[in-house]
Amino acid sequence: MFRPIVRSVFLLIGVFLMYSGANAVSEYVLGAGDIIKVTVFDYPDLTTEVRVSESGTVTFPLLGELSVGGLSADEAQNLIAERLASGGFIKQAHVSVMVSQFMSQQVSVIGHVNKPGKYPLSKASTIVDLLAMAGGVGPTGGDTAVLIRPGKGGGKETRTEIDLYALFQSGESNNIEVITEDIIFVPRALVFYIYGEVQHPGMFRLERNMTIAQAISVGGGLTPKGTDNSVEVKRRDEKGGMRLLDMELHDQLLADDVLYVKESWF
Repeated sequence: MFRPIVRSVFLLIGVFLMYSGANAVSEYVLGAGDIIKVTVFDYPDLTTEVRVSESGTVTFPLLGELSVGGLSADEAQNLIAERLASGGFIKQAHVSVMVSQFMSQQVSVIGHVNKPGKYPLSKASTIVDLLAMAGGVGPTGGDTAVLIRPGKGGGKETRTEIDLYALFQSGESNNIEVITEDIIFVPRALVFYIYGEVQHPGMFRLERNMTIAQAISVGGGLTPKGTDNSVEVKRRDEKGGMRLLDMELHDQLLADDVLYVKESWF
């Protein structure tokens, strides 16, 4: 009952993320260390691949030193085309600038995403953009993410938990902007365990506000011997010990609960 719903939600999120991620890369801001390939159509001698210097400049044939730091690739190619025209070299130059290596501004996306790794920042990259570049949340990923921001200049590291369901329900208002060296971590989905007289005992994803009755349904329902009039839950307490609780069908499960469905004696 619940797994198809979860997969559908994450499929829709993935489509949205892929679209957002494509836009984010196109707006990547050039910085020191980035390597760009510049092509001027019909002028192969002007094709060059250069590294952006620490001062944010590149050296281009005919034009000499150009300041491209802080520009997007589109803005850089417009600048080169304008300088070629104003310098009397090529009146209507068709210039392409592509980033060969993203080095200056990166964010790490780790944990339960489809493609963990380091990804480039755009002018205003957000949590959504970076998750898009990482291929979205994986099938074992949870519905939260943690934004880890290293302390700058001796400052203290901060950690911010982001509710992904709430983010996609509310839109851009909760879509946090990320900065270089941030880390986005997607933890494993919360789970519960069910055994005893159910059709499919094992470990399952814990949905929000899941009740005992819903958990039994996820486990395939009762066996012919099972009864839902008597269920027990083993739950870890604050000190790490296990407590045994008698619970009703409407009671909610918590993460890592172990649900035992007893055999009917009648």
